[in-house]
Amino acid sequence: MEPDPRAALLALYDAALPEVYGYLLSRCGQRSLAEDLTAEVFLAAVEAVRKRPPPQLSTAWLVGVARNKLVDHWRRAEREQRGLRVVHGQAHEHEDPWDARLDAMVAREVLGELGPHHRGALILRYLDGLPVPEVARLLDRTVHATETLLVRARKAFREAYERREGRDV
Repeated sequence: MEPDPRAALLALYDAALPEVYGYLLSRCGQRSLAEDLTAEVFLAAVEAVRKRPPPQLSTAWLVGVARNKLVDHWRRAEREQRGLRVVHGQAHEHEDPWDARLDAMVAREVLGELGPHHRGALILRYLDGLPVPEVARLLDRTVHATETLLVRARKAFREAYERREGRDV
């Protein structure tokens, strides 16, 4: 007789909840959003265990679902912002790479100020350490478009960081 995957999910819930929530909160920086996405992760897990065969449940699997939920959130938010930019006629940023030693607390705050498309790309690439092709796959972009997005995201990050530090941009 096979073990009940629903019971396995319940057993995993208490241990995995802080990991999933912590993963999301550290990347989005908003408690309410992290809570909503955590709920979505566990709802997706409940749906997944109803399928045959059910997935092999683990905290790592749930964190993978959390990553996908966060990427989906960033995509939705970017679509909304892109529509607003078109309505307001805002120009696109230009390429300008940057590499420097940063204050971690200020960097986290600056990440929170960026648009979701920039924040998502930077977090996936530099905090999660994913290679560009994997970031491209998660963001549903080509590798070239993702590289361009990362260049623009680094520029936006640098400008926001320097404004925060009181330096001239």
